[in-house]
Amino acid sequence: MNFQVNEVRQWIELTNEKIQRNKEYLTELDQAIGDGDHGINMARGFQEVVNKTSSSEYTSVSDILKDVAMTLMSKVGGASGPLYGTAFLKMSMALKDKDVVDYNSLVLAIDQALQGIIQRGKANEREKTLVDVWAPVVKFLQDRTTFHADKLIQVAEKAMDDTKDLMAIKGRAAYLKERSIGHLDPGSVSSYYLFQSLGEAIKGGS
Repeated sequence: MNFQVNEVRQWIELTNEKIQRNKEYLTELDQAIGDGDHGINMARGFQEVVNKTSSSEYTSVSDILKDVAMTLMSKVGGASGPLYGTAFLKMSMALKDKDVVDYNSLVLAIDQALQGIIQRGKANEREKTLVDVWAPVVKFLQDRTTFHADKLIQVAEKAMDDTKDLMAIKGRAAYLKERSIGHLDPGSVSSYYLFQSLGEAIKGGS
């Protein structure tokens, strides 16, 4: 498994491509149960991240992840900026001083990201938030010893689809109560794009 600066750069670029391509779709999902700005915010934030990381030099995975975190926190509005920014900052901290990022280090970093999201968002599983994608992905990774890109993508996609049947407990969608059932959670969809891109980036670098 390769997870170095180039893989992180590719991960972010692939995520940005998916978000830009699905910006209106993410906005439609958020218009149904949220503020209606998830697509716009994520598209602006990840484009800024790519602008920053593609024009900068990095000597460690931790450094580029920290730049991703700081850019998302400063450029993405609503709840998404702090949540995604915290996730990348936690990953950066977990991988600080790591010259080589092996599988166990990557899994630990993603778990730390999940813990950061839970702490920041005060959300738990099955409350129709992005935790409902991150938590099954972390469990899947922890149950294995090597990276399986295709299976990771499948797990993330199923977890995203499962949010459709959940009733929202957190955020603006919670005001809709039962009426939130039947809609995908926008944050879970953007998280799926993130893990789909991670799988593609590492697979390409292996």
